[in-house]
Amino acid sequence: MTPACKLLKTQKIEFSIHEYEHDPDAKSFGLEAAEKLGLQVAEVFKTLMVTDEKNYFVAVLPVNHQLSLKKVASAFGCKKLKMADPKDAERLTGYLVGGISPVGQKKRLKTVICISSKQLDRMYVSGGKRGLDIGLKPQDLADVLGAQFADIIDE
Repeated sequence: MTPACKLLKTQKIEFSIHEYEHDPDAKSFGLEAAEKLGLQVAEVFKTLMVTDEKNYFVAVLPVNHQLSLKKVASAFGCKKLKMADPKDAERLTGYLVGGISPVGQKKRLKTVICISSKQLDRMYVSGGKRGLDIGLKPQDLADVLGAQFADIIDE
């Protein structure tokens, strides 16, 4: 039971657990999850961390899209953001890269979820380790994280 699953249970949020055998040679953790779980790529979301050098923020977006640093900076009211160092992401979340869940991080950071998720009945995010995804309603994810929805993908 990962911190993500524990938190969702405590908050009484309905979620499903989906496990698969993670291939260490996989080029993309998110695309691997979609393929192995038999899900559409638009339903599977990755968790990325960005920083303005002082603060850290979390962005949740579909695995088949690139994050727009300009759009995500605007969503957080920042002038400029850059991708966080993977070591910082692991230290701040308590999860390993490739298994970083937006839920149950060591410290809750301001989070934005891609607006495209609102069209879905269920979205899938990392459950807190490689080879584990959790499925839940986008609004439930936003509620538990205190997150907002925004257009954050690079078109």
